[in-house]
Amino acid sequence: MKIFSALIAGMIFGIGIALSGMANPAKVLNFFDLAGTWDPSLIFVMGGGLITTLIGYRLVFAGRPRPVFEADYKIPSSRIIDARLVGGSAVFGIGWGISGFCPGGVIPALGLGYSQTALFTAAMIGGILLARLLNMSVLRPRSA
Repeated sequence: MKIFSALIAGMIFGIGIALSGMANPAKVLNFFDLAGTWDPSLIFVMGGGLITTLIGYRLVFAGRPRPVFEADYKIPSSRIIDARLVGGSAVFGIGWGISGFCPGGVIPALGLGYSQTALFTAAMIGGILLARLLNMSVLRPRSA
């Protein structure tokens, strides 16, 4: 049931991404092009997602002491804004701005069959693996 509920949630997310245009890199790049072909429609997509999340969190956390299929909620406990957080956010934003793909939006876009989508996905996976390697070897050296 846990996997089935994740599948349903993922399908709803994918449909929302496709309907909103977030799977189309040209639409996303036009959102960032303030001096040219600016397309403000993604503000409404992001705002709608923010409002839905705000309401959803309030309803879920107020009504359930724990999730249905997990032992507890996985909520980040750290509120520290450090170089790793800022750096990761910058890499995310630069990648999104250059390619037009968001990691969440590229997964549904894989179904469209474009080579640029597969290339971005491969680069994203490579970046994730590189970040994990750096995290293990450079950022968190083992104690002797």
